Amino acid sequence: MSKVARLYHEQGIRQPEIADRLGLSQSRVSRLLREAVQVGIVRTVVMPPPGAQTDLEVALVDRFGLLDAVVVDAPAEDGPELLQALGGAGALLMERTLRKGDRVGLSSWSSSLLAVVDSMSPGAGVGADLVVQLLGGIGQPQVQVSANRLTERLASLTGAEAYVVAAPGVVASRALRDELLSDSYLHGVVSLWGDLTVALVGIGSLQPSPLLKDSGNTAPEKDMAILREHGAVGDVCLRFFDGDGQLVSGDLDERVLGIPVESYRAIPRRVGVAGGPRKLDAILAAVRGGWVNVLVTDVTTAASLLGAKA
Repeated sequence: MSKVARLYHEQGIRQPEIADRLGLSQSRVSRLLREAVQVGIVRTVVMPPPGAQTDLEVALVDRFGLLDAVVVDAPAEDGPELLQALGGAGALLMERTLRKGDRVGLSSWSSSLLAVVDSMSPGAGVGADLVVQLLGGIGQPQVQVSANRLTERLASLTGAEAYVVAAPGVVASRALRDELLSDSYLHGVVSLWGDLTVALVGIGSLQPSPLLKDSGNTAPEKDMAILREHGAVGDVCLRFFDGDGQLVSGDLDERVLGIPVESYRAIPRRVGVAGGPRKLDAILAAVRGGWVNVLVTDVTTAASLLGAKA
């Protein structure tokens, strides 16, 4: 066993050549290699390359019951370098995991999702069938146009068809929301929400970034004040939740023109891209509440999540 193991693992000699050299059958060589592992003659040691955060990723998966986690070494403070790192990691994840047949739901315009799509390579061979907006546009008209372009850009990169929600993300009343959802065009988009395989979302905090605040791409301030009173700490697709990840229902929730909570939670892979100290409470609540089951974040945020009380 030792001789076969050295020839194979240390000298890189293929099994047929080992069999010829030692006068053994190839099946016996293969069996001896398996037995060498079983008795401890051969031990496998994984040595991650510098910069890989495998231990943190495994710990996040175990602690919060995630399907996967990607942790990048990035500056601890909010800023363009953090966004660039998160975007690159999110792009690599999507390029590695998206397949033909996938139907991707994309939340509305956010800086983290812009960074992901901007970092994706047109020649990466990524495939998907559909890219569908999960939420109507909010904020200034040019920002709503940017949200549509984001959806169309991701669809172009993946060879998919794009479906946008050509309506406001927040309307005046539940009755108006229901009326818009019954519109013939929107009904076609809404019908796709129940058959998605992947969601790619940002995780919002109640303290919006300067970019989002200036764009108006946040919920109305009067609604935000009420949400704070009810303990909300963050949102996914304008579905706000408290520190335990429980939905904070109310008037705003009934006026959101977006994917229903039960349809969103039924999506098998819910990928959240977020990091930085401003979003820590929101990210922690999102993984606690199952709003995302795949997380792309930074080293400092990952360590803080693991250090939080259960």
